[in-house]
Amino acid sequence: MSVKKNIIYTPELKDAQPLPFVSHGVSAGFPSPALDFTESRIDLNTALSEHPLATFYIRVQGDSMTGAGIDDQDLLVVDRSLEPLNHKIAVCFVDGEFTVKRIKRKKEELWLMPENPKYPPIQITDETQLMIWGIVTYVIKAVK
Repeated sequence: MSVKKNIIYTPELKDAQPLPFVSHGVSAGFPSPALDFTESRIDLNTALSEHPLATFYIRVQGDSMTGAGIDDQDLLVVDRSLEPLNHKIAVCFVDGEFTVKRIKRKKEELWLMPENPKYPPIQITDETQLMIWGIVTYVIKAVK
């Protein structure tokens, strides 16, 4: 059995290449009337990262968060500077392994909640080794 290692990517900020960007958006309902197709540039590292020095990317392995729209092989944008508040989705290091789960505080209890009924919640106890690496701010996915 081979074990995949999680690879954490950091944004490349010094040589960022801005991509073409149409700023008026695209209708997902009825087609919008023709507009001037003005094109500007967008740097995705800047657009997806409010705190670039505290941001990293990590690829999802597994299906425990499909109910939150996070699927296997999606790329998560994670901000380490954000507070791990109740109901936020976090990348966590639990007992030596990475996981992505929703934080749930209930009175004095802390739980890491999956968004797939196939998986049990993880209760954090005094014996649990937990490090919250950051809060998920964006999900980048391939169109299938």
